[in-house]
Amino acid sequence: MPPAARITKEDILSAGLSLIQDQGPDALNARALAARLNCSTQPIFSNFPSMDALQIALIQKAEEIFQSYMDHEIAKKLYPPYKASGMAYIRFTQKEPQLFRLLYMRDRSSEDVNQPSSLFDQMIHMVQGNTGLTQDRAALMHLEIWIFVHGLAMMAVTQYLPLQEEQISAMITDIYQGLKTRHNP
Repeated sequence: MPPAARITKEDILSAGLSLIQDQGPDALNARALAARLNCSTQPIFSNFPSMDALQIALIQKAEEIFQSYMDHEIAKKLYPPYKASGMAYIRFTQKEPQLFRLLYMRDRSSEDVNQPSSLFDQMIHMVQGNTGLTQDRAALMHLEIWIFVHGLAMMAVTQYLPLQEEQISAMITDIYQGLKTRHNP
């Protein structure tokens, strides 16, 4: 009898991402994932101690995909790096709506949202470099811009308000310039 095919951690993560991309974060469960892998649930729990641990690993993979959108948008040099990050956020929403839901539309009440984020810190440093603001003022300005960009992303992911790239770009510029003036009198 031939040995059973070994299902790796990467196979499980790939199938989990695919399941989420196709059906959304709520579709992720051991049975659905096992069906996608064409196996029992045993390999899943041999590689991950729980579904929560698997979800954390999938969130990390989704964050890596989001980071690749950021890197790509910045590398295109169509926009200054800070603006490119906002454009990438919205592009990610449009191209990967289910991964956006996984990352930014899940219940976070049990998570420590005050934990420092390297991405948030990177954005604050960009704002400081572009404006000369103090770290506290730059952090507030970035938070205000991010809330606006997140609002645009929510409209895109829910298909509430379809906007063209040129409109999104102009809106982000308007918000940035207005807040820069407000924070740097």
